Amino acid sequence: MTVKQNHKRLFSALKITGRVFAFIGVFVLIIVITLFIMLKIICAYGSSKNTFVTTVLESGQMKFLASLVLPKDEIQEIVDKTSLEDVENADINEGMITLPQFGEDIPESEQNEIEVIDIAGLTYKGTLMIIRDPSRVSVASVATGYDQWPTEGVPLHNLVENAGALGGVNGGIYNSTNNCGGNAYGVLISNGVILRNRPQEWGNLVLIGLTNNNLLQIVDISKMSAAECKNMIEEKGIRDAVCFPEVVNADSNHFVQLVLNGVPREVNGAGSGLNPRTAIGQRADGAILLLVTDGRGYKSHVGASAADLIEIMTRYGAVNAANLDGGSSTCMYYNGEYLQNSVTFYYSQSSWKLPAAFVVK
Repeated sequence: MTVKQNHKRLFSALKITGRVFAFIGVFVLIIVITLFIMLKIICAYGSSKNTFVTTVLESGQMKFLASLVLPKDEIQEIVDKTSLEDVENADINEGMITLPQFGEDIPESEQNEIEVIDIAGLTYKGTLMIIRDPSRVSVASVATGYDQWPTEGVPLHNLVENAGALGGVNGGIYNSTNNCGGNAYGVLISNGVILRNRPQEWGNLVLIGLTNNNLLQIVDISKMSAAECKNMIEEKGIRDAVCFPEVVNADSNHFVQLVLNGVPREVNGAGSGLNPRTAIGQRADGAILLLVTDGRGYKSHVGASAADLIEIMTRYGAVNAANLDGGSSTCMYYNGEYLQNSVTFYYSQSSWKLPAAFVVK
């Protein structure tokens, strides 16, 4: 083969490669333009625009879509009228919870009771797990010591099984970038051991956990130093806890408190967007409620709102309840199977990698 023929073949190959890349570029451009037009159409209508904005602001990676089609001041206006009312930093009234005295007037069969209930709404389906004995609920983690986190987390079923537990749900905020999941943010406590104590690591963090007396706590730690947070944990005797932020602005939209001391939190509109959700609550008899709902197109469901979570928790008797991390992280595992899988299609038979979870032993 002559040099001239080699050059000809090389030129032909480069020409074909160029056409392929040109086709891909045009295809991607068409998708981007189509997406932009669709977003503009969605945002042309009041109710759909409000739902779209509040929903994407709750996501981990898609927040930018709101500012792509709407100015910041309009986004802020939407968030202000579709949100939860501010709550005072009130302590949990422990007198409203009567912890069970197992072995005396409550039989062992009821002590071991775990009830699983299917939940359904107009825009979601979910599962509620009711654990009669609150001492069975704790936090399992991949951390090997204080602030010693692996590069990657593990799926929920690994956290559950490694803890010798029966089931569990995902917990608080963590590093979910590229589904690495190896690092919890804020404060994390597992079986009485503080594994992370950085209350200022993320804005407006709220601690959600259980005390040595098996009482659910929901504590605003957004203005605490690490030393103040440690003192609070010791004073309240918090044995297991995770964190999630309460942030409402044009860049992000997250909420925590759902019910405090028997009073449901007041909502403006739906209180939030529609997304998969995970929540925890406690009834007056001490029982723990673990709730998950689906969304983001999973089985044609778009998700649950803050108002939905409040309605479910109050319907099932929660005296105190809090929202946890949701979206693609939402999952529930029990008795060897997922009752709620990740809504991300490529993890649809498992969960995202997590650094920690609430588990039921």
